[in-house]
Amino acid sequence: MERPRPAPLARGALLWAALALPALTADRIGLNEPRPAWQQAVGVAVLAVAAALSRRSPLTAFALAAALSLTAAPALFTASYGPALGLFALLLGLRAGRARPAVLCFAAVACAGTARIALVGVDPAPEWLVMTGTLLFGCVFPWLGGRYWRQSRELAEAGWLRAARLEDEQRLAEERARLRERARIAQDMHDSLGHELSLIALRAGALQVAPGLGDEHRSAAADLRAAAADATDRLHRIIGVLREDDDEPAPLAPAGETLEQLVARAAESGLPVRWEPAGQDPPVEPGGVAERLLHRVVREALTNAARHAPGAPVVVAVEGRPTGTAVTLTNGRAVQDGSRPSGGGTGLLGLRAAVTAAGGTFEAGPHEDGFRVSAYVPAAPEQQPTAKPPGPAPFRHARRRVAAALGAAAGAGAVLVGVAFGWYAYAEKHSVLEPAAYAELRLGTPAAEVRHLLPERDVNDPPEERAPAPPEGADCRYYRASGELFVSVDHFRLCFEAGRLVAKDVVPRIGLSGEGREEFEEFSQ
Repeated sequence: MERPRPAPLARGALLWAALALPALTADRIGLNEPRPAWQQAVGVAVLAVAAALSRRSPLTAFALAAALSLTAAPALFTASYGPALGLFALLLGLRAGRARPAVLCFAAVACAGTARIALVGVDPAPEWLVMTGTLLFGCVFPWLGGRYWRQSRELAEAGWLRAARLEDEQRLAEERARLRERARIAQDMHDSLGHELSLIALRAGALQVAPGLGDEHRSAAADLRAAAADATDRLHRIIGVLREDDDEPAPLAPAGETLEQLVARAAESGLPVRWEPAGQDPPVEPGGVAERLLHRVVREALTNAARHAPGAPVVVAVEGRPTGTAVTLTNGRAVQDGSRPSGGGTGLLGLRAAVTAAGGTFEAGPHEDGFRVSAYVPAAPEQQPTAKPPGPAPFRHARRRVAAALGAAAGAGAVLVGVAFGWYAYAEKHSVLEPAAYAELRLGTPAAEVRHLLPERDVNDPPEERAPAPPEGADCRYYRASGELFVSVDHFRLCFEAGRLVAKDVVPRIGLSGEGREEFEEFSQ
């Protein structure tokens, strides 16, 4: 039994609780600078709205998270809202079908972050690098991952649907094959029985004109001949109804006799036919596909000659060639009464389809006063290609395209994050004021004399909220007391007024409050 899924409200509440946890704890553990309680409350409320809209409007949810991150930090990277930003980007790729709105939203976030850094940023170059790396690596990359996840599910569903469709097509193909086999058997019966009935009609016609036969027997022979001809026509019409397609290749049932034997049997039945082999090569390989196909052509042509041109001489010319065999059947004008028009001509159409499918040529039409059928079959008839279902190339192409996009985003994000980290490490390491140098500083010393003791850079994000009130009108600079990265460290503050050092203070790291001053008390004046 399938386990019930949690309600959307419960899922939204769990999502909000998971995202609110880092927003409330990042400041307490020192990952962010402390913020007022009202700012944390507003941030948690915005996350609640975004979690509620994440299913119906994932783009709005991501935009809210991005706006919250930009408000907290111009560089977009914050420990409080970074998890929410990445998660809503993932949900945006997973739940939004179109990519254009998401790309426009990313571009808008990039423009807004660039404008805010240009207006209020302390050190624009590294902040812009951090913002770009966060946008690519923390937003675009999760979004592409969500889209890949979505496309994988859609491709899996399409694969199952395709498998079901192929199964249905296979069943239809099997049913069609059964119907074709029935039609093939019926057509083969038509050709064989039609040929035999035509020979019976010829024998009856010869018996009808035999000398010394009474009128009663002549009438019986005429009735037999007419009955055989009528039976042939009825058989032709019945079998013609069973054929699904007149252009369908004719069946190739084993003939059981050679072409010469077929012509000889027709001659014995009274058909005026003459066998004329030609060429140096043997007419056809016995028992092969070409022989069976030519046997069918000759049999159909002899049957048509007997039915439609009774009494007309028939010439069967067979020519063996190095590449195949050609056969030509020519009959003259009918010399007996009872000539009938064709009942539909499906036999010649089927032969034409079969011969051309084997790579040969077929011609049939009036010739002088009679009719001629010509066919050429190559020694190795071509096999008809079997239709194959389309392979999974579209699926592989879609996966390859998404994987390439993921790889490009990951590479670009990694490069930018690496550059941003390098700049961050450089800036932090070159803003460290050694405690010994801090101890040498004396109040009232001119700024020019202490410049050689100070590092190249001062701190970009000074902890002003933890520092004591600066002297009025003084220019204060902050320096790190340690070169440790990604942790809160103590800071030194030096204030200058009128070109002289007027104040020096130790700003303790987060969590130490005023106790941190004792560590550097020996360096203070």
